[in-house]
Amino acid sequence: MTEPDIDFLDIPNPAGGAPWRIARRLRPAVGAGARSPGLVWLGGFASDMASTKAGFLDAWARERGRAFLRFDYAGHGASEGSFADGCIGDWLEQTAAVFERSTTGPQIVIGSSMGGWIALLLARRFAEKGASDRLAGLILLAPAVDFTEELIWKALPEEAQREIMEKGAWMRASQYSPDPTPITRKLIEDGRSHLLLGGVIRAHARVHILQGMADPDVPWRHALTLVEHLSFDPVTLTFIADGDHRLSREQDLAQLASAVELMSAPPPGEPARDLLS
Repeated sequence: MTEPDIDFLDIPNPAGGAPWRIARRLRPAVGAGARSPGLVWLGGFASDMASTKAGFLDAWARERGRAFLRFDYAGHGASEGSFADGCIGDWLEQTAAVFERSTTGPQIVIGSSMGGWIALLLARRFAEKGASDRLAGLILLAPAVDFTEELIWKALPEEAQREIMEKGAWMRASQYSPDPTPITRKLIEDGRSHLLLGGVIRAHARVHILQGMADPDVPWRHALTLVEHLSFDPVTLTFIADGDHRLSREQDLAQLASAVELMSAPPPGEPARDLLS
C-alpha cells in the first residue's frame, strides 16, 4: 500500500473571512491496529508533512495497521494560504479542527519543533473541555515551546526588532531553505498570547521528549526548562548527544520508533484498553 492521497479540509477561521483550506494525508487503522492509539504528526515552523520523520512514521504505521494523520498548516506545504499571514493561534485552531474531524479515540501526538508547542497547547485545550482522554501521550522532538519569544525575539538585535514592529516583518535567513523566512509582527504578538513557560504546564498525559544536544535552533537547555514546567505529568527526557535539530538520521528515527512503541503500551499498572470494544 502506498502513502494515502492528499485530500483537503475547509476549516472555519474564527476571525472570519474565507475558511482555511488544509491539506492532509490520513491513513485509517486496519485490523488489530485499531486496538492501539492512532498517531498524529504536528510539523514544525515552515516545515511540511513531506518531511523525513513524517514519512518514516507513515511507513511505521502502515506496517502495523495503525491510524496515522499528518497535515500542513495554512501557508505550509500543500495547504493554501500565505505563510506570512499565519501565527501560532491560527495553526493551533487548524490543528484542533483537523484532529477532531480526522480521528477517533485516544491518539499519540508527535510534535516536532513548533509542533511540540502546538501539541502542548492542544493538550491544554482538551483539558479545558474535559477531553484529556483523547490523548494517549505526547512525543515531542526538539520542542520549540514559546520559540517566538524565547528563541527568536530575545535573540534579535534591536534593529531587527524595530523592523518587525515598524514595518511588520523581518526576513530571517534560513539554513533549511534558500529563501529567508518572514518573522512578522503578527507572529510575535500572537505568540505572546500563547506562552506556556510562565507557569506549570499540564499535558494530562505521558510525555516523552527527544532532544539533540547539537541542536543549533532549540538548545538542549530549553528542553530542561520545559521539563521543569511539566512537573505534574510523567515525563521522559532523552538526550541524543550528537543529534541536530532535524533528528532525521537512521539512528534518530530508531529512537523515535522506540518512543512510539513505549507510548503505545499502557502505563505500568494500568490494564490495556480494547479500542475496538
